[in-house]
Amino acid sequence: MLLAVEWLKEFIDIREEIREISDMLTMIGLEVEGEETSQGDAVFEVNITPNRPDCLSVIGIAREIRAATGRTLKFPEHHVEDEFEGDLGVEIRSPLCSRYTGRMIRGVRVGESPEWMKKRLELSGIRPVNNIVDVTNYVLLELGHPLHAFDLDKLAGKVIRVDTAGRPLTFRTLDGTERTVPAEGLLIWDSERPVAVAGIMGGLDTEVTEETVNVFLESAYFRPESIRRTSRALGLRTESSYRFERGTDVEGLSVALDRAAYLIKKLSEGSSVSKKIDVYPSRLQRTDIRLRYNRITRVLGTEIPEEKAVEILELLGFSVTSRDAGSVSLTVPSYRVDIQNETDLIEEVGRHYGYERIPERVPAAPVAPVSAEQVSARSKRKGGFDDVKKILRACGFNEAVNFSFMNPRLLDTLNIAAGDERRKTVHLLNPLRKETSALRTLLLPSLIENLVHNLNQGIRDIKLFEVSRVFTDRGEKQPNEKPLVGGIHLYQHGQRLWEDRVEIYYILKGVIEKILLSSMASPYSFKPTKEPFLHPGKSADVHAGEMRIGYVGCLSPDVRKALDLEHVRAEIGVFELDLQGLTVSGGVRPAYSPLPRFPYVQRDVSLLVDVDMPAEEILSLIRSFPSGLIEDTWIFDLYEGKGIPEGKRSLGFTIRYRAADRTLTDEEVDRLHQDMIAYLVKKTGGQPRSL
Repeated sequence: MLLAVEWLKEFIDIREEIREISDMLTMIGLEVEGEETSQGDAVFEVNITPNRPDCLSVIGIAREIRAATGRTLKFPEHHVEDEFEGDLGVEIRSPLCSRYTGRMIRGVRVGESPEWMKKRLELSGIRPVNNIVDVTNYVLLELGHPLHAFDLDKLAGKVIRVDTAGRPLTFRTLDGTERTVPAEGLLIWDSERPVAVAGIMGGLDTEVTEETVNVFLESAYFRPESIRRTSRALGLRTESSYRFERGTDVEGLSVALDRAAYLIKKLSEGSSVSKKIDVYPSRLQRTDIRLRYNRITRVLGTEIPEEKAVEILELLGFSVTSRDAGSVSLTVPSYRVDIQNETDLIEEVGRHYGYERIPERVPAAPVAPVSAEQVSARSKRKGGFDDVKKILRACGFNEAVNFSFMNPRLLDTLNIAAGDERRKTVHLLNPLRKETSALRTLLLPSLIENLVHNLNQGIRDIKLFEVSRVFTDRGEKQPNEKPLVGGIHLYQHGQRLWEDRVEIYYILKGVIEKILLSSMASPYSFKPTKEPFLHPGKSADVHAGEMRIGYVGCLSPDVRKALDLEHVRAEIGVFELDLQGLTVSGGVRPAYSPLPRFPYVQRDVSLLVDVDMPAEEILSLIRSFPSGLIEDTWIFDLYEGKGIPEGKRSLGFTIRYRAADRTLTDEEVDRLHQDMIAYLVKKTGGQPRSL
């Protein structure tokens, strides 16, 4: 924002030199660049952050200087007499407009503005047009609220209507350009047609010209998200939209209207000004915030006198509603749309008290021994992110970093059921694109997009993972957040000569087991999954104890077809784990034992069981057999086909026996192994099969 210093002096008594004023503004957090014009007028370029729309005006900067210096603020003359009753009706038909005010001014003479006004507008980077339009721009810079002037005689009927377009329509703006306003774009209408794009630019058909005699002056409040969305759709940014997008003063717009009406009547020799039209369906509820004095000390690290803190806030426009021994309650002025809570108030106090007055202190860093329980607790609080990332990098995966958005339609592509928790998406009010209009409920959609992007670049060796949070709507103000790790692997058999032709499912299962072992999760297992996007014969749910914490497997053919990945001659493996589930699943304390002194003995058993019996269930039975001599077990064979009855399959298991205090004899192992076989036959209903 360009700010003429002489203009600023009309609002507050400034006696300092130009450099001192610049330093003062910098000290209170406003970034300033000094500039001297050819006429010797001092102009500051003040960089205003998006959260401070109140400073996009001369009065806003003056308020900041008042709080820094304690000097009196001078407000410009804005009183006008109500000289006749206006016959123009106003209808607000969209919640995107919270308030609409206006005045009619009769008998104006349109011409050039006085030199002092033209000069100030030019110093502020605005081209003068005529005395009516220039007043609206002048008041916008003075008070920070946009206004618009219509030629009253060009408005059809006796009504102004504020409503959305309802459908895309073409509209010619003041710059002579025909623009297509989107269906959700907010417009100002007369009784027949749109006459302005609300908050952005007026229409060419109702502009003020040299023939204009009667003017209708508008001052309204439009919702920031509406103006931002329409401005982006039109590719049109103006001084007006720039301020509306950030939030204007819904209470102060009435003063801006009166100030503009006062100047128009004075500079254009207007004969009379109508009574104010003010449609305000739902008045602003002022926010009261309680400020605790001890909280100021804790946050800023220094003790600021209570009266000084209150004085700073009162000079900034906050009003005290009540006090007690340890706190004060203040009402937030309507122009401070950035103030939401107690911490915001403390920031204002610290900013004007002076950050340079807050002493520097070296933070205390006591060193004390840390117990194993404390290390475990810290690891749980962090969610094990770092350890998981190290394991995945060691397994050859590259980390992907994606935005937390997704296209809800991908849930249909993945066949996610209507009642699934992952359907409870949190939708964005103002998404950048329709394709990313919801927060992610799982990581897979983003990883699939990464895969497709890499494939389009000709890359075929793809191993990606992401550690991030997902969000589900729980019907409350804040969504439920959950940390996940997800991965995707494009795997081609024989891609490298030295690699075995291993199924991708088993590769990813091994990666999952490394993560589970590292996190010391409860005894884990892999069970049949019902995930609709996974291949039914090459997938599994991951369990830690009794808790399901994720899945691993290959994308199903149906999903690959829906994603147009049928042409990719390679398996696509995916996995996802709930990191929160890893830390709350109970955990297993690491136990250390000496290296075994005595040899083990291995025996194999092959069982003919029903085809739908999971191998994991038989492994669990072997591990639970009541004997202290079973050290380990694993599956070595699965066979269906010739020689096996229909509906059956053969599963082969290796069992390792070992005693900690002696060498086992063959006779002892044989007896134990036969008992094991009988136990498995009884529990599974299967039949032993000779090897």
